Amino acid sequence: MDKVVVEKTIAGRTMRIETGEVAKLATSCVLLTYGESTVMGTCMRADPRPGLDFFPMQVDYREKTAAAGKFPGGFRKREGAPNEKEILTMRMIDRPIRPMFPDGFIEEVQLQCWVMSHDQENDTDVLAGCAAATALSISDCPFDGPLATVRVGRIFDENDNPHFVLNPTVSQLEFSDIDLVLSGHRDGLNMIEVGAAEVPDDEILDAIKFGEQGISEVLDLIEELVSKVGVEKRMGDFVNTIPDDIMAKCTQACEQDMIAARKINSKHERGDAVKALKTKFLDEHFKIDDSTTPGVFNTTTANRRHASEAFRKLEKKITRKLIIEQKTRADGRKFEEIRPLHMRTSIFDRTHGSALFQRGETQSLVSCTLGTGRDEQIVDGLTPEYSKKFVLHYNFPPFCVGEAGRIMGPGRREIGHGALAERSLMGVLPSPEDFPYTIRIISDITESNGSSSMASVCGGCLALMDAGVPISNTCAGISVGRFTDEDGGSEVFVTDIIGEEDFFGDMDFKVSGTRDGITGIQLDLKARGLSTSQIEVIFAQAKKGRIEIIEQIEGVLAAPRAEISKYAPRLVSLKIHPEKIGKLIGPGGKTIRALQDKYGVSIDVDDDGSVTVAAPDGPSVDRAMGEISAICEDVKVGTIYEGKVVSTKDFGAFVELGPGTDAMCHISELADGYVEKVSDVVKVGDVVKVKVILVDDQGRIKVSRKAAMAGEAPAKSDAPAEAVAD
Repeated sequence: MDKVVVEKTIAGRTMRIETGEVAKLATSCVLLTYGESTVMGTCMRADPRPGLDFFPMQVDYREKTAAAGKFPGGFRKREGAPNEKEILTMRMIDRPIRPMFPDGFIEEVQLQCWVMSHDQENDTDVLAGCAAATALSISDCPFDGPLATVRVGRIFDENDNPHFVLNPTVSQLEFSDIDLVLSGHRDGLNMIEVGAAEVPDDEILDAIKFGEQGISEVLDLIEELVSKVGVEKRMGDFVNTIPDDIMAKCTQACEQDMIAARKINSKHERGDAVKALKTKFLDEHFKIDDSTTPGVFNTTTANRRHASEAFRKLEKKITRKLIIEQKTRADGRKFEEIRPLHMRTSIFDRTHGSALFQRGETQSLVSCTLGTGRDEQIVDGLTPEYSKKFVLHYNFPPFCVGEAGRIMGPGRREIGHGALAERSLMGVLPSPEDFPYTIRIISDITESNGSSSMASVCGGCLALMDAGVPISNTCAGISVGRFTDEDGGSEVFVTDIIGEEDFFGDMDFKVSGTRDGITGIQLDLKARGLSTSQIEVIFAQAKKGRIEIIEQIEGVLAAPRAEISKYAPRLVSLKIHPEKIGKLIGPGGKTIRALQDKYGVSIDVDDDGSVTVAAPDGPSVDRAMGEISAICEDVKVGTIYEGKVVSTKDFGAFVELGPGTDAMCHISELADGYVEKVSDVVKVGDVVKVKVILVDDQGRIKVSRKAAMAGEAPAKSDAPAEAVAD
């Protein structure tokens, strides 16, 4: 195939997609460029592995550091395991694509997206989503696309008027109060991710509508490429469909008993009844025959596998039918009813903040830890290195679902759920200027039956308040599910879905926020798409649910505690002139190290002159701050300092107010009355309190010991000008 290129101006920049030159042995490959950022997206289709009965699509996204002219950090100068940003992007690509394949398709599909160029302004996560969907669209895979992904931000002009921005640059996103990622096709939207700063629901909806226009523009470009190089779609020879006779036998044998089992309200009893019914059905009608020929064994094994899938399909059908026709949810709740809530704070004695949050059979134990600037998470990627002052880590052990599974590090699901809860709570956190602590939340899911990420938001909010973090508003999260009948004519939305409703339903629409607005959204959709009118209904239902939870959270803890834990470090911040940073640090770091050793504190200095002092107790912080002020701030008349005598002369003593700042105390200002010799009052090494009585035009400082002792203005000094310290 010859090289084919299509181009279109989108949001003021040229988007270019080309194919036919690179990776010609792959099923399909595209190079997608936007600005000067380029992503290579490849699609590879292969025969399924033997015995496979599900769609095994794999998505991989990698950021090559060479794309930004950088070397990998650390000892190994080669890319290794994917970082958190890469994993989150893989999930973002996978979620909207997977539902657009037909049932029964089980061939291997592998999508790989590599960042080949990054211009530091046009980020590549949404570009990778478009590249992967384009590679699928021009391949022979039965992908019901095309599909496009865009980002929407909102920035304010000089008159404080908001403006939506399509595919904002990295610089623009820093000033945006919305970070919205949308995926969709001609029939609607099928993936939404939002991080926002308490933006009202209707304004988020406006941003979604704006993003739909951008999706349409990208779809035009992809469709142009498909018209030039796209090939005919084919299902292939390896289709895993249930034979009609097996489906009919399953329905006849199990339908009535299944209806009765699905009406049992208790999760364990309901699960046991369904499991017993399945075992009975398979053993009675589809027993594996291994006593005769291999052909019979293989046939009976395949039939039993089909029967198992038929049983699952029947359970899904009946679950949806009960909800739509009989208004009966699995646990007996009404459509907008939230499961019983149970909450406690200060669960553990030595954590800085802790909480237990339980909603039905979903439970989270959450702890909050406060740290200093040295505890910030350093993030190194294609964009310039930066640090995070807030992180949320989510853990999902096997026992939380009653299983004994493999114990290993966090997987893609854990990282994705943690990121959702993190950005949901980030919208209510105080600014670093108001609360300079580094904050870490750990959400350990100890029971799970649906929406554990939203439990992490609610429990995380409680733990933050318990730790004394002055959050702007109480934040809670809730999930909304969707069920439709077989022909799609009727639909219902249900609040606070349980695990089975997530599994058998069309969607899991998670919304986090406060009374004032939305802070986080994540949509997982199994159906083809949602319209903005449907999203508007979901928003209203989700808001009602989250406010109900917020009211119960505030019934347990109405506001953040007035004081942080006694076990948390004490942090105090001040601002010095950037020109004084060198003086504070000293030659080779001598001054700042001496201060840290002297007072047992840690001192962090930023380039803008922000100084943060941390210590286990308040008095140490206060003493260190006093000396830093003496070093860096302009000395003012009337201020009292505690300084050390560093030298004596016949006419007076020189007192060190701080490293590098000396003042002269004339002999007449050492004490009341006549002083014959300086050594009669002070000697080198003494620590004395002195009061500043003069700062001349040249910055020389004169102090008085007797004024500091008396607490009143000193008599006029007769000291000669040449005796004033430099």
